[in-house]
Amino acid sequence: MEKDFDKWNTKKKELSNGERVYFHKGDIWFASIGKNIGDEEDGKNSDFERPVLIVRKFNNNIFLGVPLTSNENKEGKYYHKLISFSGSTAILSQVRLFDAKRLLRNIGKLDSVELKEIKVKIGKIV
Repeated sequence: MEKDFDKWNTKKKELSNGERVYFHKGDIWFASIGKNIGDEEDGKNSDFERPVLIVRKFNNNIFLGVPLTSNENKEGKYYHKLISFSGSTAILSQVRLFDAKRLLRNIGKLDSVELKEIKVKIGKIV
């Protein structure tokens, strides 16, 4: 299927001129992650959004995040089914750096014990 990169580029320009929001590690936000290449996880809808778990905050502008999926059939060392945010699975293999300008709305917070488990799993795969 052909991806509509032109619409994403328009949205990306809007985001680039936007303001950053305040966030914390362990937060779960809908973020505009865009249309990406190949098997990289894409955002959905007009905002190209997907839930993202904030794993580590480097400063007020950037963070390390993990995209989430509602597909609970994902299993193995590259996935973590969330317990404290039911119905979602973290896609650990897609961990990456994000700018806070991509954050749209806060939808939850992960339990600190589970966040620590995820960090350990990420450490094992990178």
